[in-house]
Amino acid sequence: MSLLNNKPEKKPLSNVNHSETADDTHSDELSFVHDAVLLPETVAAVLGVKSLPKQASSEGKGSDDKSNDDQNSLKVSGIYVDATFGRGGHSRLLLSQLADDAQLIVFDKDPTAISVAQELASVDSRVKVVHDSFATLTDNLAAMGITEVDGLMADLGISSPQIDDGSRGFSFMRDGAVDMRMDTSRGQSVAEWLETVDDETLANVLYEFGEERHSRRIARAIKQMESYESTLELAEVIKVAHPNWQRGKHPATQSFQAMRIFINNELGDVDAFLEQSIPILKSGGQLAVISFHSLEDRRIKQFLQRHSKGQYPEDENLPMPPNRPRYFSKPKRVGPSKAETSQNPRARSAWLRMATRTDTAYEQKTAL
Repeated sequence: MSLLNNKPEKKPLSNVNHSETADDTHSDELSFVHDAVLLPETVAAVLGVKSLPKQASSEGKGSDDKSNDDQNSLKVSGIYVDATFGRGGHSRLLLSQLADDAQLIVFDKDPTAISVAQELASVDSRVKVVHDSFATLTDNLAAMGITEVDGLMADLGISSPQIDDGSRGFSFMRDGAVDMRMDTSRGQSVAEWLETVDDETLANVLYEFGEERHSRRIARAIKQMESYESTLELAEVIKVAHPNWQRGKHPATQSFQAMRIFINNELGDVDAFLEQSIPILKSGGQLAVISFHSLEDRRIKQFLQRHSKGQYPEDENLPMPPNRPRYFSKPKRVGPSKAETSQNPRARSAWLRMATRTDTAYEQKTAL
């Protein structure tokens, strides 16, 4: 029976870390429905409420759906930021809860995501679009005359449409150029980097950003390749070089994650974004961040712990540690429900961390 005459079943997908399954290889990217992870939980967190009105949280209708009654919207005023717009799932639900005089500033590095965001902005004047990394948060907001915001949210996972489009180079189960850039309009691709990087540096990247225990062996195998034109060829080389596979996990998973994180400076951008969240959030403002792997989640956890307790590593050995400001309330963590992971297995590794900005005046020297 020919597969060409059979349309694949639509599957709800999420923002994800990097994992793929065998079923993914048979899916048509145009049929995918993007499902934002921890959707009502994140929007409620950034608004500072325990939960959203029932219809909004269960159906997740967007700002352009006029069937939403006033009773199903909180009608909150203020300035909010979606630092990782993606395909706009979180932004649309947030807009459905905002008042007509509210503003939503959305950031993304991905040109395709920006196109989607601009379409949304064309029908909703509350939306302003920034094509840039969230690491540039305060500079871009300052250029718009904004010095403080009421809420700030970010979803750090790579989105399903990015993985499912083989041409982007994120997938080790769909062939394409070895690119992996979030922003394809600028910067160096992974293929270009692999052409010049030495074995030791490559091995260090695989170990540090992918926690790949067999990094040196894999790095040597990669550097012996004649070219880096195919993600499937690269994945196969890693597969052959990998001595110990984990059941249900492709042996190229951690190496692809490492190269993607490195080439996009993802962890550096996360650190810059978190530090900028302190001066840009107003007193009582909300921070909500979703992560999908331990490297990011650990950073968020430690950042919020430091700035909620006023305890910093540089003070540990001092006989009389100074009193440090506590910039955030005690942070909270929420994971996806069983119902969500059952419907969308790619959500299983997600964690949402949230905290409220305190009244303490921000001091740059203290945050360092």
